[in-house]
Formats: sequence, C-alpha cells, structure tokens
Amino acid sequence: MIFKEKTLESEYIYRGKIINLRRDRVTVKNGESTREIVEHSGGAVIMALKPDGNVLMERQFRKPVEKVIFEAPAGKIDKGEAPMETALRELKEETGYSAANIRLLTSTYTTVGFSDEILYIYLCTDLIQGETEFDENEAIDLEEHHINDLFEMTVSGKIIDAKTQIGIFMVKALIDKGELADYLI
Repeated sequence: MIFKEKTLESEYIYRGKIINLRRDRVTVKNGESTREIVEHSGGAVIMALKPDGNVLMERQFRKPVEKVIFEAPAGKIDKGEAPMETALRELKEETGYSAANIRLLTSTYTTVGFSDEILYIYLCTDLIQGETEFDENEAIDLEEHHINDLFEMTVSGKIIDAKTQIGIFMVKALIDKGELADYLI
C-alpha cells in the first residue's frame, strides 16, 4: 500500500529569483520526517525541427555542472505565462526563429525526489528565421544537427542533458512512426 505523506508544517529556507527552498515536516509510515523541497516554476523545452530533419541545438556553459552543455533550447516559465508561450518566447530569444506550428510532445518532472520542477517539451515546425534576442547574460552557440545524428549521439552517451534526450527520443519516435512524413523532405 502506498502511504501518502501529510504536511504538518512548512518553512521557507530561501526565496530566490529562480528557485525557493522549503522544509516540510511530514507524516511518514513510522512517524514523522523532514523533506527539503525545491520549488521551481517549470520550463519549456523546444525541439525545433526543420523539413530537412535538422534540429536547432545550442551549446552553453552551465555553472551548476561547470561544463558547456549541448542541449535543446529551453527556458523558465515566467509568472503568468503559459508553457506554450514560454516555448515560443525562448525559441525566438535563443535561436531567432519563430514557429508557425507548435505541439506539446510530453511533460516530465525533472527530479521528483526533491523538486516540483516540470518541463513541457514542444515540437516546433514551419520555422521562420529572424534575429536572436538573448537575455543580457546569455552566451549561446546555435547549431543544427540531423535528428538521426542526435539520436546516435544520445544512445552513445554523448548527449548528457535529460530534457534533450527525452526530446530527441520523442521526435525520433514520431518520425519512425511516419507522423511527420508530410513535413519532412
């Protein structure tokens, strides 16, 4: 039987621009325990697919892991913003492209053991090229790679970002099922 924990008390340890950290005292099967929870507004991930099978990708330095990460464009959902709005905004800001068609592929919690962050992964097609509108502190290198190459990079362990791995697998599955045959050249 699954035991649902009841929150007895909540206390904020930290409130920030991107995350909040909360400590909850909860009931557990054998009494009480403490949970440390990261609150996050969530984010949108963009799999921007061109008719030739190329996907827009980016490389940027990620301070928490001290590495340049190869990943799909993505960004935090702003207060009052719908996930799809975030996806379209981030696509424009980070790649310069806009999309005539957008479709939710899936959503995923990033780390359910300690965070409520959820990511919405979108497929954007019928792309229209424009100018990037980077946030003032962003330094991003934009690249294009064929979905088949991205799939191989993922299964070989070269792509280590989970949101990007999920997006690649979802797009590859749609292509393999023939669901994007009318779009791809």
